[in-house]
Amino acid sequence: MKVVSVKFKESGRAYYFDPNGFAPKEGEYVVVETARGNECGEVVRAAHEVPEAGFARELKPVLRIADGVDIRRMKQNRADVQAAFATCEERIAAHGLAMKLVDAEYTLDRSKLVFYFTADNRVDFRELVKDLAARFHTRIELRQIGVRDESKMIGGLGICGQPFCCSRFLRNFQPVSIKMAKEQGLSLNPAKISGSCGRLMCCLAYEQKNYEYLNSVTPQPGSIVRTPDGEGTVLEANVIAGTLKVRPMVESLPPRTWPVRDCVYLRGGRRAPKKPEPQDFVPETPAPQQDG
Repeated sequence: MKVVSVKFKESGRAYYFDPNGFAPKEGEYVVVETARGNECGEVVRAAHEVPEAGFARELKPVLRIADGVDIRRMKQNRADVQAAFATCEERIAAHGLAMKLVDAEYTLDRSKLVFYFTADNRVDFRELVKDLAARFHTRIELRQIGVRDESKMIGGLGICGQPFCCSRFLRNFQPVSIKMAKEQGLSLNPAKISGSCGRLMCCLAYEQKNYEYLNSVTPQPGSIVRTPDGEGTVLEANVIAGTLKVRPMVESLPPRTWPVRDCVYLRGGRRAPKKPEPQDFVPETPAPQQDG
């Protein structure tokens, strides 16, 4: 299907929209329909085709190419929302609410002002909404978001030195568990496997299937294997490098690292490795067609 990529913030992620018959160029602004209402955003990639199977629901359409009035209104909204953010923080403190304000945004026609916040528990903000509506004379909406959504909206750099995955390309958060860190042989120190949001890093899920497969075909520590030096006990298994550190049964020989292909599993360990399946690594190629 054909889509255009549009972003609404300087450092924000791009979203797909249905061109709806328009052909905006990169760098131009368009008015699009979103779940929050009509918004004006910058086209970061002109119309291009993407696989239709990757979308769970129908894309929102581009309503029109933005004119000078739309662009001026968008820039004015972005300037005014900073003052609205400060005012909302002030009123939150005045009402004594246990909530942390994260972001605020106007819709293009200023018919709605949305505030995003995080909180440990449910917050009764009805009086706050009335207070803000009297001050801004528009519809006020407060949305409670999670800490992962907060990182996604604010952005930043991860411990890898790259911008947050959630701010760049992740459309949905994937379930991540401590089991993944164990399967990948990572330190279980929360400071090393948690992101800036305080939750387990999303990137733990990227290679999980590969680790699960490699662990299933590799002898585990404690296994007895046969090496060119004779039988020995596996001390360490590096599934990525495809090596085993083996301590020989003969005490006079020191531990040695062997390629997995040079070791034959005999017994022991947490589980017996299964036989590697080449098709898990090499994609099947269709057989050549015979003429006639």
